[in-house]
Amino acid sequence: MIKINSNYSKLKASYLFSTIAKKVSEYQKNNPDKKIIKMGIGDVTLPLPPACVAAFSSAVEEMGKADTFRGYGPEQGYEFLRKAIADNDFKARGMDIEPDEIFVSDGAKSDSANIQELFAEDVRVAIQDPVYPVYLDTNVMAGRSGEPADGRYDNITYLPCVPQNNFLPDIPAETVDLIYLCYPNNPTGAVADKTYLKKWVDYARENKSIIIFDAAYEAFITDENIPHSIYEIEGAKEVAIEIRSFSKTAGFTGTRCAYTVVPKECIIKDENKTEYSLNAMWFRRQSTKFNGVSYPVQRAAEAVYSEEGKKQVKENIAYYLENARILREALEGLGYECTGGKNSPYIWINTGKDSWEFFDMLLDKAQIVCTPGSGFGKAGEGFVRFSAFNSRENVIEAADRLKRLLG
Repeated sequence: MIKINSNYSKLKASYLFSTIAKKVSEYQKNNPDKKIIKMGIGDVTLPLPPACVAAFSSAVEEMGKADTFRGYGPEQGYEFLRKAIADNDFKARGMDIEPDEIFVSDGAKSDSANIQELFAEDVRVAIQDPVYPVYLDTNVMAGRSGEPADGRYDNITYLPCVPQNNFLPDIPAETVDLIYLCYPNNPTGAVADKTYLKKWVDYARENKSIIIFDAAYEAFITDENIPHSIYEIEGAKEVAIEIRSFSKTAGFTGTRCAYTVVPKECIIKDENKTEYSLNAMWFRRQSTKFNGVSYPVQRAAEAVYSEEGKKQVKENIAYYLENARILREALEGLGYECTGGKNSPYIWINTGKDSWEFFDMLLDKAQIVCTPGSGFGKAGEGFVRFSAFNSRENVIEAADRLKRLLG
């Protein structure tokens, strides 16, 4: 008799953002005359930069001609894009990352979900709390957790991100094997400096651990003292895998393109002390399970690094950061403690109330959608997240609605 993967039975009934969408849809159905302003899910609203659209269109034209048509591309990504990434995102900042250490994919979400396949079922996993749900759920699916209890899972090491530590969790006293870090952080909007990240790199090197570093929001960093990559930390190439995305950087949420960096220095051993290259393992995994990102999409991503593309992306980022400033100032003016909104598109608000209760109040009384903090983990209770990804008009209107409701 066929059996299910019983680890799925440990998961919450539904994914956080699916629950939000269901609630919002039900409210809209019952209140068709109400204008809802969605500031929950981090989906961009500005269109693709014109440079990307032009490159995309040109590549589509190539696909329509026999002499320039392309079929299956390299699973790791086309050389032209991987070289542009290496040169602009890393070498330009003094980091020695080579194109063959870069793997182009269809999204940071899928990469952060799939990367855990490289590691044994019994490795000890450490995650921040609150946390992007994908890190936790995929490790539960893989069998690395115990049963859920009191809002958390047994056998998972939680790293509380709370006001008392400025949302920068302490190094665990025990040894952990696989560490998930995200900066600028989703959901709290907190950022980490080099001194803080060095503590984690040193810990990982000492304990032969691996860090999965999600840098999907690095483009929002404006403070020159905040690192854009964990590879700005000495020794990180030995112990860290970095995941980045074009989704929030250049509006590719519907176009789908991201990349993961797996340095050749990342070496782990099995129980017999045989060494394995994570770079080679990830290549093996991707070449078996993934056929690569389409050629037109990769040409569009390459255009992000053109002179015009850089300018246009910078303008889009500035637009969202201004949205964040407007929201944060409105909330702080109402007396709420906020994190993020600077170097990050997310604002994390201490509501002093139950997260879902506050969510329901905003939806019912002001027709504003946020994200309940408890959906990101136990330490997120009492907080909500606002996203700056919306039109300026809607952000200003949302700020006015908040002032009327909460003032």
